[in-house]
Amino acid sequence: MRALDPDLAAHLASGATTLATCWRITRRDGAVIGFTDHDRALVFDGTSFSPDSGATGSALSSSADLAVDNADIEGALSAAALSADDLAAGRYDGASVEIFRVNWAAPAARVLLKKAVIGEVTRDGGAFRAELRGLSHALDQPVGRVYQRLCDVNLGSAKCGVDLDDPAFKTTGAVTGLRDAQSFIADGFGAFDDGWFVHGLLRWQTGANAGLAAHIKTQSANGSVTLWLPAGAAIAIGDQFTATAGCDKRFSTCREKFSNAVNHRGFPLMPGNDFAISYPLKGDKNDGGKRR
Repeated sequence: MRALDPDLAAHLASGATTLATCWRITRRDGAVIGFTDHDRALVFDGTSFSPDSGATGSALSSSADLAVDNADIEGALSAAALSADDLAAGRYDGASVEIFRVNWAAPAARVLLKKAVIGEVTRDGGAFRAELRGLSHALDQPVGRVYQRLCDVNLGSAKCGVDLDDPAFKTTGAVTGLRDAQSFIADGFGAFDDGWFVHGLLRWQTGANAGLAAHIKTQSANGSVTLWLPAGAAIAIGDQFTATAGCDKRFSTCREKFSNAVNHRGFPLMPGNDFAISYPLKGDKNDGGKRR
């Protein structure tokens, strides 16, 4: 049973309550933002909970088993609170959320209802909807190795062993021309083959997207680059970045591109689906009963 603050318990028992819900979001970059469904700002624990977003939450559900608890938070996008650019840039992906029930007349009387992380975020015009996943969602993540042909670890990780700081697998450059929200021309790729950085990461060092990373879809030696998704904010000429080589997880790539076959964590010789579902057929009198 959840322990209540004595003042909050007395307030609930009074029969006439002044309650509000507050959400505190802590992004992975350390930024902390507070929202409330009350009509004025509330402040506690060093966080100001703003009413400007118009945020509202769905009903909270919890279970005694290990099922994932889900809820939603909805609201209007505003530059002062939650910007569309920040959502598109993924700054809220995986952010932690604390949900409080607060006596808005005396914010010191409150209770922490739930801790969660932000899952899928959707936008519709000037509004947003964020899925809140209970902490038990981490138990749904695969643990251990996956039996598949492709490698199951990230390039450059400790299990992989490839040093992405090696000049053969890393470059720096700057945007020199623009095409659209996810493709541009840049310097820094002239010494590398076409496609060397495909599936790799491009990390922005300057500009509106500084600190963010994007996956590279196409890349050529002449500097043409396409990202899988549009950058969170507009790309500008002069924006600087670092890019690291990509890997398609195949054994041949691990061996030929990175000379790292000994650390490949896939199973390239595993039988395919046709073999797995095949079965012996009864032969006729002319083939000696051999499978055909």
